[in-house]
Amino acid sequence: MSKNRRNGMLGVGGQRNNLSRRALRGGGPQGAGNGGDPAAEKKELLRKMRERNQRRADPEQDAASE
Repeated sequence: MSKNRRNGMLGVGGQRNNLSRRALRGGGPQGAGNGGDPAAEKKELLRKMRERNQRRADPEQDAASE
C-alpha cells in the first residue's frame, strides 16, 4: 500500500463494485427490502399521509368517531 506526500494511506476503504447499467436502473439482484411494487408502495404511503393530514385538520371530528 503506497502513501501520498502527507503520509495518508491510499487505497484504504475498499474498492467500488462495477455495476451494470441494468443494476444501476434497479434491475440488479434483488436483495432484502427490494421486493414489492413501487407504485403500490407509493399509493399506500399517500393514503396514510392523507389520513394523517385529515386527522390533524379535523381533531374534533376524530374524537367524536372514537
